[in-house]
Amino acid sequence: MKPKIRIFINHPQCSVQSGGGLYEALSPHFNVGFFTTADINYKTFKKIDVIAFPGGLGDSDSFDKLLAPTKEVIQNCIEHGKKYLGICMGAYWTDKHYFNLLKDARTLQYIKRPHAEIRRSFSTTVQINWLSRTEDMFFYDGCAIIGDENKFTTIARYANNDPMAIIQNNIGIIGCHPESMPGWYNKKYLKDYWHYYKHHKLLVDFTKLLLS
Repeated sequence: MKPKIRIFINHPQCSVQSGGGLYEALSPHFNVGFFTTADINYKTFKKIDVIAFPGGLGDSDSFDKLLAPTKEVIQNCIEHGKKYLGICMGAYWTDKHYFNLLKDARTLQYIKRPHAEIRRSFSTTVQINWLSRTEDMFFYDGCAIIGDENKFTTIARYANNDPMAIIQNNIGIIGCHPESMPGWYNKKYLKDYWHYYKHHKLLVDFTKLLLS
């Protein structure tokens, strides 16, 4: 039986595009569906293996409005064995100011980190090292994961060596967008960086590792 993954959708805070990319990447390998704020309860997640929060435009105000009332449901589910998969905004939301899931680590804006090669928020790619493999991955103001690296496993790093993708116990988070789709590369300066779905495979492998 395929592990069950449910993806949060509330556009634009967690976008249809990112959620759709997650679905396209993961559905051949897992039982994948969606949920909304109305579905955040113990009954919904009882038979779910992975609770996924994709990228989007969410900030502290939108989190407080959408998810703060059900914050404890997510926390308790993760504490009792469910897995959390967060991409970009979903990764930011593991920080202490949101779901407060990470231990001895923070999710901080990469563009504000020392020696970051990009200093403003826009659709682009950044060079990352994913398990000793160099890739140019889609990026839109994603986070770096900063803290005690003995407390998590680093899967990928940015060019400045900050962790970009990590797994810590039941939590797997990625600052970039391995779920990106062809339409995301429609700008002239991005066209040469389309990955022909190989980043989807990295996301699948990451999810399998999280589940293991």
